[in-house]
This record gives sequence, C-alpha cells and structure tokens, in this order.
Amino acid sequence: MIEAVLADAREMKRLTVEAEIKAERAMSFTGHAATFGEVDLVGDAIEPGAFARSLKRRGAGRVKLLWQHDSRMPIGTFREIREDETGLFVEGQLLDTTLGLDVHKMLKAGAIDELSIGFRTLKDSFDQERNVRRLEEIELLEISLVTFAANPAARVQAVKAEDMTIRDFEKFLREAGGFSRAAAKAIAGGGFKTGSEPRDEDGLDEWLATTHARAARLGRVRPS
Repeated sequence: MIEAVLADAREMKRLTVEAEIKAERAMSFTGHAATFGEVDLVGDAIEPGAFARSLKRRGAGRVKLLWQHDSRMPIGTFREIREDETGLFVEGQLLDTTLGLDVHKMLKAGAIDELSIGFRTLKDSFDQERNVRRLEEIELLEISLVTFAANPAARVQAVKAEDMTIRDFEKFLREAGGFSRAAAKAIAGGGFKTGSEPRDEDGLDEWLATTHARAARLGRVRPS
C-alpha cells in the first residue's frame, strides 16, 4: 500500500509542477514590426525580402526585444519572426518582470501599440523620383515596443494573456494525469490537498494514510 500511495503522491507532485509551469503568465503579442512598400517618416521604404538573409542567419532567438530602443531594457524574447505579404510579422513574449508586467498593461490598455526596428543597412538604392530610400537588404538587430514609430503602420495587432483558468487546469488533469472528470474538478477546486510532505519518520504514517484516503475518495488509487 505504501509504495502505491508514494507513487501516486509523486505523480501528483509531478502534475503540480507541470501545471504551475503551464499556469505561468504567457504574456505575448503579435503584430507587424515593419510593412513593405510603406514610406516611413524618415523617407525609407522596405522592400519584400529585405529581412530574408538576416532571419536565416540570426533566427528569432538572436533578435532582441527592447523597450523604446534602449539596449539596457530588454523586455522579452521573440517566439516567431517571419516575412509575410504585409511585412515583418512578429510574435513576442514579454518577461514576467516589473517592466514586462508594466508594458503588458500598457499594451492591453492601448497606451502603447507601435513597433520599431533597429537594423544595419546592407543594400539600398535611392528613388530620385519619389525621394525615397529603398531598403533592399538589412541586418535586423532588435525590435522595440515604442510610443512613436518611424512607420506608424508598424503596429501591435493582438495582445494575449494566457493565464490558466480552473477549467484549463481541470482539462490538464484529465488529459495529462488520467483523472476522472469528478476528480479533476475536485482537485482544481481545491478539494485535493495533501499538505506538506513529512519531514521525519514520525509523521510518515499519518501523511500516507491521509494522502491515500483522499486519493481513494477521488478514484485515483484503490484502498488495499
């Protein structure tokens, strides 16, 4: 009986850890950090394909996500950066730090909604007729959330806050842990609380008995 209950307790502990990881804030946003063909406020227009080689070399992981182009203020990482028909699509993940939380609040409120790129020009040409510099190849270094962008069309389009709800947790317990619907509901609602693990042998029997009884009531283990 003890081995069965200990195995069950270890499983519960594993599930709890996994659930805590999944329940961490996943504060993310999507948008376009640049748009193709759009003449920005400094007279630049980015050509389709301008980011292709840079993204192949660096990938999303080596492009910094900054606040207001300040290299001292990284605020997250990028899950995805790619070119599409519109321009440079990005999905950014904000850090669960004081600044990250503040930026997320500003994004949700709409106080901040523009994106701007930091780059090095590798190949360009000048359109005399339009008085526009055409950026044909650039090295992408960083992307910032900013108050005012050089290209007002480069904007955040969606803000996500993926906090795990009780219903999400119930689903997780059923799918990952094999709990019944009733047991998952009871656990998610706080009905399965084993307390702290015993710190000495004196409390082991009592802790095992309590854990076993509660698990048995929820259909997780069978009484011996």
